Amino acid sequence: MGPMRAACRFARELGPRGLLDRVARVQAELYGSLALTGRGHATDRAVLLGLAGNEPASIDPAAIEATVGEIRAARQIDLAGARPIPFEETRDLLFQHTVMFPPGAHIQHPNGLRLTAFNEAGEVVDQRTFFSIGGGFITEDGAGASTGKQQAAIPFPFHSAAELLATAQANNLSISQLMLENECALAARDSERAPAEVVRGGIDRIWRIMQACVERGMATEGILPGGLNVRRRAHRLAARLREKEADGLHGDLLIPLDWLTVYAMAVNEENAAGGRVVTAPTNGAAGVVPAVALYYTQFIPEADHEGIMRFFLTSAAIGILYKENASISGAEVGCQGEVGVACSMAAGGLTAALGGTNEQVEHAAEIAMEHNLGMTCDPIGGLVQIPCIERNAMGAAKAVHASRLALNESGDHKVSLDQVIRTMYLTGLDMQSRYKETSLAGLALNIIEC
Repeated sequence: MGPMRAACRFARELGPRGLLDRVARVQAELYGSLALTGRGHATDRAVLLGLAGNEPASIDPAAIEATVGEIRAARQIDLAGARPIPFEETRDLLFQHTVMFPPGAHIQHPNGLRLTAFNEAGEVVDQRTFFSIGGGFITEDGAGASTGKQQAAIPFPFHSAAELLATAQANNLSISQLMLENECALAARDSERAPAEVVRGGIDRIWRIMQACVERGMATEGILPGGLNVRRRAHRLAARLREKEADGLHGDLLIPLDWLTVYAMAVNEENAAGGRVVTAPTNGAAGVVPAVALYYTQFIPEADHEGIMRFFLTSAAIGILYKENASISGAEVGCQGEVGVACSMAAGGLTAALGGTNEQVEHAAEIAMEHNLGMTCDPIGGLVQIPCIERNAMGAAKAVHASRLALNESGDHKVSLDQVIRTMYLTGLDMQSRYKETSLAGLALNIIEC
């Protein structure tokens, strides 16, 4: 998602800068984890789609295969959808497997993408370097740090869990209410519609897309692309569960847990197949949050729409804490920054949906991450399939368990969310790079790909 957005931005901004008509060729170079696991993560396809002017949120998933196929067959890209130029992948899409960072870049993140436009004479017309920092977010080298305008525009800024709790208490707000006020302030700045309507409508749209993803995943059978011959399992598991339910469950009290597993796996099978998912916080961890939200709506008798609002607003607040104070990039801190963060977000969100206090929300989020610390990112074959699909199911189960633990406590606990976020980040920095989305160690090294 990040590389597609970066390539799209590069291509689309050539026109307003008066450079598009001069471009005869574009070269994309991938560095670090983008190079080492890029093909398994479909980064090559993402760059092609982005250069053609496509955004992840707007492209029709059903059109992806045909679009990429046409580009490869014609060996040509309509740059930004406006200027046809030749594109030879062996020459113009380079995986720099032995170079971790783009030469000369000031930012040192292991997901680097350098895009260079040349004219007919082979002279550089434009060159920009981007970094995919997780969750579809990108940053550009040399573009300067964030101005902080967004924080200045909101009524209740926070930079830590402790500050979030203190601000909420001082203003007699729940975490979800505080987040709603902040989001409404941003919506009022960017839209003429009623802010609450914009925010709630946006959450509903995200929720609809998540549910549609689960439904597609449960409805689809077959072998996932990539060469590992991994069979989709969500469809078969869902069918078996429906049979059990039709037979009266046979006294199996863990059916809700089985459905939780199906929901999470359905999403990540869709992700592995190149379908549309919602980064929560990332593609590789996209199944945890929707699975827990569906668990809430399907198996909690008192579940309602307001509970779903609380769930997503609270999950977002927790995600912000990790993104600002640590990382949500598997290439930077391992899978603890992806499935671990998703688990923490979902645990806090579920606790809020169930009427937990702010302190219980913070406790649930802390418990969830505490038991994901040190998780490596070692996908077999560089594909987001093994162990990623099952790992989302395990993360969803941990989130529910963490929420239940926190709801049975008063909120007092020894380890704070801020401390566990800091620990996660330092653990990630200490982790050897071969365990961080490079497919050079762990399962990726010890399992024969066949």
